[in-house]
Amino acid sequence: MPSSSYKSKQMIVMRRDLKMRKGKIAAQAGHACVEAVLMAIAREGRGADVQAGDGWAWLYHEDDDRTPLTDWFDAGVAKVCVYVDSEEELLGLAERGRGLGFAVALVRDAGHTEFHGEPTYTCLAFEPLPAELIDPLTGDLPLY
Repeated sequence: MPSSSYKSKQMIVMRRDLKMRKGKIAAQAGHACVEAVLMAIAREGRGADVQAGDGWAWLYHEDDDRTPLTDWFDAGVAKVCVYVDSEEELLGLAERGRGLGFAVALVRDAGHTEFHGEPTYTCLAFEPLPAELIDPLTGDLPLY
């Protein structure tokens, strides 16, 4: 996968082996995306900096106050969906990301509408990160 032109991007990793319905995929990816961003906001202590204006939420910051999170908000919140083919791969990726100090939102669906009532790990999202940090971990994964 080529590097992003964005300063920061958010990687969302889906399990393709589950063959989820499109609506389920969208819901699971949405859960992961929001959770990872909230984790990054909380970790940076930026909760008071979140503002809404003209229907758009953004993170207020001074021009010299740059983090991957502020770069991500400023550049148009780039998100890239890639996939793995097993729970083992998904959990391994989450563990490696956490080992690198990244905020990782791992979604475990309750299994009420799919997966025969079994709670199932469906996807994960990383906090917004510069390409040079996240690409070594996810850059070889195929686009979903």
